[in-house]
Amino acid sequence: MAREEPTYRRILLKLSGDAFASPDREFGISPEATAGLAHQLAGVTQSLGVQMAVVVGAGNIWRGRQAPEMDRARADYMGMLATVINALALQDALEAAGQVTRVQTAIHMAQIAEPYIPLRAVRHLEKGRVVIFAGGLGRPYFSTDTTAAQIGLEINAEAILKGTKVDGIYDADPVQHPDAHKFEAIEYTEVLTRGLEVMDATAISLCRDNGLPILVFDFRKEGNLRRILVGEPIGTLVHGAAR
Repeated sequence: MAREEPTYRRILLKLSGDAFASPDREFGISPEATAGLAHQLAGVTQSLGVQMAVVVGAGNIWRGRQAPEMDRARADYMGMLATVINALALQDALEAAGQVTRVQTAIHMAQIAEPYIPLRAVRHLEKGRVVIFAGGLGRPYFSTDTTAAQIGLEINAEAILKGTKVDGIYDADPVQHPDAHKFEAIEYTEVLTRGLEVMDATAISLCRDNGLPILVFDFRKEGNLRRILVGEPIGTLVHGAAR
C-alpha cells in the first residue's frame, strides 16, 4: 500500500501549555495527555515522513501575566524555563513511542538540551528526528508565538500548525457565542485588523511578510494532525492575498 503524500514536508507545530494538561485541569502535566500527543506526533513523523519541529508554550506551569507585581523580564524568564519542563516531558513521551527526539533551547543548559542552532536543527529533521524548541527566543518580551514564527522561518518550515482548543478561527469566542462564524481561510491582514486572537501581532506580521502560512486546528481531537497534513479541509488557513 502506497504511503499517503503529505501536503507539507517540513512543518513547525506550535503547542500551548494546554496540550500537556488534562482537559479538566488548567495546570500541571498530564502523563496521559502528553503520551497521547506524542503518539500523534510520532505517528505522522514515521508514517508520512513529515519533518516535525515543535515549539512549546508553558501556560500549564507558569503564566507571567498573572503576576503583574513581578518584574516583567524576570517573569518571562520563568516562563522560558517552564517551557523546558514541557519540552523534556514531550521528549520522554516521544522516545517511549519509538521516535528519536532532540530538544534545543535558546538558554544554555548543556546537561539537558542542545543549544539552539538552526543548521543543526535542520540536520536532525532531515534524519527523521523530531526537534522540540524550548526557552522561547531567550529574551523577555517575546511570546512563544513569535518564537514559532521566527524559528519556522529559520529552519525553512513550509507552514506553521497552531494547535488550539477550538477547531479554527472564529469572529468571536465560540464558547460564549454559539452563533460565531468560523473562517475556513483568512488573510493575515484581516487577522490583524480584526484583532483576532490567533497568534500575537508580531508573529502574524512575520508570517505575512515572509509568506509563511498558518493552519489553526483543534489538536485535542485524535487524528486531526494527520488529517491536516494530508490536506483535509479542517481548521482555518491564514494566508496572503491572492495575486
